Amino acid sequence: MADHIESKMEEIADKISETFHRKSSSSSSSSDSDDDKRSHRHKAPLKAKVYRLFGREKPLHQVLGAGNSADILLWRNKRVSGGVLGGVTALWFLFEVIDYHLITLICHILILSLSILFLWSNASNFINNSPPNIPKVVIPDKCLLKAASCLTFEINRAADVVRTVATGKDLKTFLGAVAGLWFVSVLGNCFNFLTLVYVVFLLLYTVPVSYEKYEDKVDAYAEKAVIEMKKQYVILEKKVMANINKQKKN
Repeated sequence: MADHIESKMEEIADKISETFHRKSSSSSSSSDSDDDKRSHRHKAPLKAKVYRLFGREKPLHQVLGAGNSADILLWRNKRVSGGVLGGVTALWFLFEVIDYHLITLICHILILSLSILFLWSNASNFINNSPPNIPKVVIPDKCLLKAASCLTFEINRAADVVRTVATGKDLKTFLGAVAGLWFVSVLGNCFNFLTLVYVVFLLLYTVPVSYEKYEDKVDAYAEKAVIEMKKQYVILEKKVMANINKQKKN
């Protein structure tokens, strides 16, 4: 009987030790898996920064001013954007296709407006209707001063760029200025001034909204193009500096 009791006690002790070992092994395995996950998180590489055209960090709507002009350029309100595009197209058609002149157009608009207001004011006594209330137009001095300040700032900035290019210290700025002026001269030979302004307007109306729609694809191609341009610029700069050094030695 005593031997039977001892064997039962040994079996119970063995079961207790087995359950204890299982719990310890499961806890150690779970802790190891948690450590593995943490180490994997720490070892995981940081997400690469997405390249954006011109190095911008804000959305395109905020870059364009995030106001009414940005809404018009990005076609947020299709009626207003379509109306502006139709009005500019009508003006271009009048001046470029029909050969209408600006001064003639302004005079005809004023004649028509004054005639309507004059007839309406005189006919109000016969139709028992009050004449239209013509508001007094006064341009504030602040608006003119602000416009003059903005224009002065842009002129000073352009003069500073010209001075930087003329000093010959920045080859990159010089090449960019020459390329931009050459491109504008080519466009000037193909179009007259009014048509060129209209083409620029169409580009402003189509390029931003198209870029916003295909932003990721355009940025990917632009990144490749910028890398290739930098390589070519380094090669060109080495050649130019080598020629300059040779001329100095001679």
